[in-house]
Amino acid sequence: MNNKIKVLFICVHNSARSQMAETFLNTLAGDKFEVKSAGLEPGTLNPLVVDAMKEIGIDISHNKTKSINDFVKEPFDYVITVCDVVNGARCPFFAGNVKRLHWEFEDQSSFQGTPEEKLEKIRKVRDKIKLSIEEFIKIL
Repeated sequence: MNNKIKVLFICVHNSARSQMAETFLNTLAGDKFEVKSAGLEPGTLNPLVVDAMKEIGIDISHNKTKSINDFVKEPFDYVITVCDVVNGARCPFFAGNVKRLHWEFEDQSSFQGTPEEKLEKIRKVRDKIKLSIEEFIKIL
């Protein structure tokens, strides 16, 4: 019997923030959690996010983006949106005793500048997501 806490991270494209959150929770506490991520409008994995994760020893280059529609009928203990409030409100209803949380992180697709400047901003978001995951693990 699987007693793991089921968590779904959602953002707009499942190309950056939700991918990092899923990966951090799996990496830091995969023994306690069953973790998935999805997007409202799945896009393609952000290559700069792949680079930022690789810098800390985590390879997400083989991850695939997934649609929220693939998971609507699955039971989750937590559904956590990691996008802005407006897009977070677009998430579908999940049946059952689901706890909905919202963690707002900047959208990497909106970052301007050179690839190095964008990467620097992505690193900051990556580190904020990791801190949020570490806090989440502590309270459960």
